[in-house]
Amino acid sequence: MVDAIRGTKLGTAPVPLSVLDLVTVGSGSTARHSLRTSVEIAKLGERRGYQRHWVAEHHSMPGVASSSPAVILAHLAAHTETIRLGSGGVMLPNHAPLVIAEQFGTLEALAPGRVDLGLGRAPGTDGATAAALRRTDRLNEGADDFPQQLAELTRFLDDDFPDGHPYSRIHAVPGPVQGPAGRPPIWLLGSSGFSARLAATLGLPFAFAHHFSAQNTVPALELYRESFRPSAVLDAPYALIGVAALAADDEMEARRQVLTGALSMLRLRTGRPGLVPTPEEAEAYSFSPQERDFVDGWLTNIVHGTPDAVRAGLDDLQKRTGADELMLTANAHGAEARLRSYDLIADAYGLPA
Repeated sequence: MVDAIRGTKLGTAPVPLSVLDLVTVGSGSTARHSLRTSVEIAKLGERRGYQRHWVAEHHSMPGVASSSPAVILAHLAAHTETIRLGSGGVMLPNHAPLVIAEQFGTLEALAPGRVDLGLGRAPGTDGATAAALRRTDRLNEGADDFPQQLAELTRFLDDDFPDGHPYSRIHAVPGPVQGPAGRPPIWLLGSSGFSARLAATLGLPFAFAHHFSAQNTVPALELYRESFRPSAVLDAPYALIGVAALAADDEMEARRQVLTGALSMLRLRTGRPGLVPTPEEAEAYSFSPQERDFVDGWLTNIVHGTPDAVRAGLDDLQKRTGADELMLTANAHGAEARLRSYDLIADAYGLPA
């Protein structure tokens, strides 16, 4: 399983590069178009030597079409052959562990040896939507029970509940009860120290959400490395970080594109979620001083500019954090800008053409 986790460096990239796809829906577009774009990004990533293509679970967000990671991943598996596919992540408290074991057992059967199961403990949405998903208003229970849910999920994936356990006669299928088969490696995702410490204690790989929690990146990775205990999964820590990055042919165009994602995030954070605005809409928006401060702060954590500038920014970030892998997310309005960005970054690192 170690080989399935540790990536392969290509070209002149200091560490493996991967893709985090939020399946964003832009103004004037549709979810159908965004899902087609996700396929094109995965195929481009496979062609250019990106290590993984992950999708993230979000709910009740008009500008995102990734509410069902397992469904999207099955579709991507049918259109790719070698790139690893995974969740970045499935929000485990929203689901029964048996359901996730069955979904990802199915994905492993469809795409043997190239599925990752990334798990988070946040709801991936607001409190009311989380309550509707879980059929309860006791939302803290889900997060607090995360270690227990994780242990249960692992048992279902391995089909190894001990004799006498209430679930010992239950089998997640597809799964080991049907014959020898691999299973997806589990990753823990986080934006603070909780998942970092849990991943370290269990000897699991860890993915940190630097793209929206940059101030916590270094402390969380240090905690993960200091607390790590070798396991049957990993003999040494392996940390991936999600990075917002967008390259364009010139600096001005890159700025235009990332402003769309910044405005979209501003609207989300102020209770006005919507489709990702066009560059023209973002440029015409009248920002209040407080909104301008938020957007300027948000943009400081997005590595953007020309391909060479993005490469320099990513190299510096990797050195500062010691990340073992960089997972890039291009938050922009349209398909063309996002596809172009991943291509330009691959060119900058000399990845396969």
